[in-house]
Amino acid sequence: MRTALLLMLLFSGLALAQPFSEGNAQIGKAMVEKHCIECHARRFGGDGSKIYTRENRIVNSSKGLIAQIRNCNTMLGMKWFEDEELNVAAFLNQSYYHFDK
Repeated sequence: MRTALLLMLLFSGLALAQPFSEGNAQIGKAMVEKHCIECHARRFGGDGSKIYTRENRIVNSSKGLIAQIRNCNTMLGMKWFEDEELNVAAFLNQSYYHFDK
C-alpha cells in the first residue's frame, strides 16, 4: 500500500512538471498543420513557424500558450474541445516553446 502511494505521488508529480502532459503532440501536430499553418504563413511568411520563434512573441509561458490557443480557437470559431487545445499545446510546446511548467 505504501509503495503504491509513493508511486502514485511520483507519477503525479512528473505529470505536473510537464505542461500539457495530458495532450497528444502527434495529434496536435496534425491539427496545427490542418488549421493553423495557412493563416500563420500569410501573416509571417514562410511556413508560418516564425510566429512561435520571433523575438517579440506574445507567448512567454505555458499559461500564455494555452490562453493564446483558446483565443485563436474562439476567434476563428474552430470549436475545439479542451483536449484538442491541449493536443495543440503539447505539440507547440514540444516543438517550439519548451516550457517546463
